[in-house]
Amino acid sequence: MARMSVKPILLHPDPRLKKACAVIESVTPEIGKLAEDMLETMYDAPGVGLAAPQVGVLMRLFVMDCVKEEGAAPRPMVLINPEIVATSDEKNTYEEGCLSIPEHYAEVTRPKRVAMRWIGLDGKLQEEEFDDLWATCAQHELDHLNGKLFIDHLGTIKRSMITRKMVKFKREQARG
Repeated sequence: MARMSVKPILLHPDPRLKKACAVIESVTPEIGKLAEDMLETMYDAPGVGLAAPQVGVLMRLFVMDCVKEEGAAPRPMVLINPEIVATSDEKNTYEEGCLSIPEHYAEVTRPKRVAMRWIGLDGKLQEEEFDDLWATCAQHELDHLNGKLFIDHLGTIKRSMITRKMVKFKREQARG
């Protein structure tokens, strides 16, 4: 069994975060390894979701685990080629953050519940309805697969302010 490894997370602005991702044709051991590494990376960050483009892989795959309760068992999920099949009319507003935009948060309003369909690591089609944080996370990660970031839901001024701060942050990091 190959050891899981934490992958570097791309930081905004990065052109790879703005690209639509390719459909995964078949669930291979490489896809399984990528999913395991992504879960490891997400837990290490720590975050509740991580999409393949955030680790530089432009494929339609994301992982999430929104279990927050102290002592509750984790529920790692791997969603391959996910799609939303239904959304609630009822909306929810969460303060969203993103591992590719560290230390920046903003309120984003999305449907409170979504039904999603995806392929699991076992190659079988799965469907589940998510609500609250799970629904927000699933929609946030699906956005990544379409080249969209949570800041794209914000007004122009707020979005460009965060982008400017991130450009500065990346410059400072590069200087080390």
